Amino acid sequence: MMNTSGLRVCSFESRKSEAMRALIERNQAVPTLVHSMDEIPLDNNERVKAFCEKLFRNEIDVIVFLTGVGATALLNAVEVDYPREQFLEALRNITVTVRGPKPTVVLRKWEVPIDYAALEPNTWHEIISVWDQHDFSVTDKRIAIQEYGKPVQDFYDELHARGAEVLPVPVYRWALPQDLSGLRNAVHATIQGEFDVLMFTSAQQISHVLQIAEVEQLTEKWLQAASQTMIASVGPACSEALQQAGLSVDFEASPPKMGPLVKDALQVAPEILAKKR
Repeated sequence: MMNTSGLRVCSFESRKSEAMRALIERNQAVPTLVHSMDEIPLDNNERVKAFCEKLFRNEIDVIVFLTGVGATALLNAVEVDYPREQFLEALRNITVTVRGPKPTVVLRKWEVPIDYAALEPNTWHEIISVWDQHDFSVTDKRIAIQEYGKPVQDFYDELHARGAEVLPVPVYRWALPQDLSGLRNAVHATIQGEFDVLMFTSAQQISHVLQIAEVEQLTEKWLQAASQTMIASVGPACSEALQQAGLSVDFEASPPKMGPLVKDALQVAPEILAKKR
């Protein structure tokens, strides 16, 4: 077991920042937690209303829940205008697909049966795979998708290619935090060589870091400095965003969860950093 003591870790986890801090400290590393994004509920959500009207008219064949938080937010938005039980009963009459364990927990609380559950690493690719494994065709199906912050365009393109009609249902969006000082400081600290590990738990985090780096006119310097650190990703979607930004992913968690991300990444960090430096 390699010594992880003293490794300087910058994490951009926002929702579970204290849990992330505790995990990093438990593994004898030094954490810097950067608040990188806020989840903003969509008030007066006309698209939720339009979705409900279609659902109640039996014009939705399939619904895909991508996140537990989003599923809960969707129900909260629905209840502004419609009875809770009317919505849940309508869900029980269509095909329900979930992406991973978090929406599964929510749907079980609702007592709504789940027809298909994507396996790890719980990306949209696994949703397609589980349908294919069960010979479930989406051709001519009307599919509602609970979005999680931004459209999953590649998923929608694949569904369209298979002959499905797609109805995205946004319930919240990701926004830059009101206080940008944490992100700004992290960009400068990375350039100054103050971190050994940069740890990302969502694709949107890298987008927000790059937005601030661009505002500071430091994009290239930040990318160069980041490439000298160990880049750790929670899973495939996050890794893809990092690679698209021009960064090589040194470690990807499996399973894609915070615990394995921190523990396993820090175990291999000394070896990876020795090769880079």
